[in-house]
Amino acid sequence: MVEGGRGLREVRKARTQRAIQEHAMRLFAERGYDATTVADVAAAAEVSSMTVFRYFPAKEDLVMADEYDPVIVERIRARPAGESLIQGVAVALAESAADQKPADRAMLLARVQLGLSVPALRARMWDGQYRTQRYIVEALRGESPDPDREFELWVATGACLAAATAAIMRWAEGGGHEDLPGLMTAALRIIRGSGTTQAGSEL
Repeated sequence: MVEGGRGLREVRKARTQRAIQEHAMRLFAERGYDATTVADVAAAAEVSSMTVFRYFPAKEDLVMADEYDPVIVERIRARPAGESLIQGVAVALAESAADQKPADRAMLLARVQLGLSVPALRARMWDGQYRTQRYIVEALRGESPDPDREFELWVATGACLAAATAAIMRWAEGGGHEDLPGLMTAALRIIRGSGTTQAGSEL
C-alpha cells in the first residue's frame, strides 16, 4: 500500500485525474473556457478524449470536480463528543482550508475565478454546494435517521457552507491575496452568533 493506504492503481488514477485537470485549467486560462475543447485538453494531457470523459463526465467537471467532501466529513466525525453540530461543521471547514497545500490553494483560486466568470460554471458552483451539503448530511445522519436530527444537519451544514462560500468568493474576487482560513474563520463566527472578528482568530 502507498500514500495513505491507497493502492498503486488508485494513486496512479488520482495523479492522472489531477494532471488532466491542471492541463484543463491552464488551457482555460490561456484560451478561455468556451474556446477550449475536451479534445484540446486530452491532447495537452497526452491522453484520449475518452480518458478525459472517464474522469470528468462533463466539461464543467474539469473545473468543478474536487475531493474535499470526504475530508470534511472525516473532520466532523473527529470533533469532540458533546460539541455542537454547527461548531463541528464550522471547525471542519476552517481546518480544511487551513491545511490546503499551496498548489491546491492555487487550483481552488483558479477554479473559483473561472466559475464566477462563466455562467454555466456559476450554476454548477451552486449545485456543487448543494451536493456537498447532501453528502455531509447523508454521511452523518446514520442508517435510520431521526427526522429532527436530519433537519438539524441540513440547517447546520447549509449555514456553514453558505458562510464558507461567502469567504471563498471574497478571497477569489480579491485575487487570493487575503488570508483564506482567516476569512473563513470570521465568516463562520458570524453564523455562530459571535459577530465579526479579526480574521485568523480562534473559532
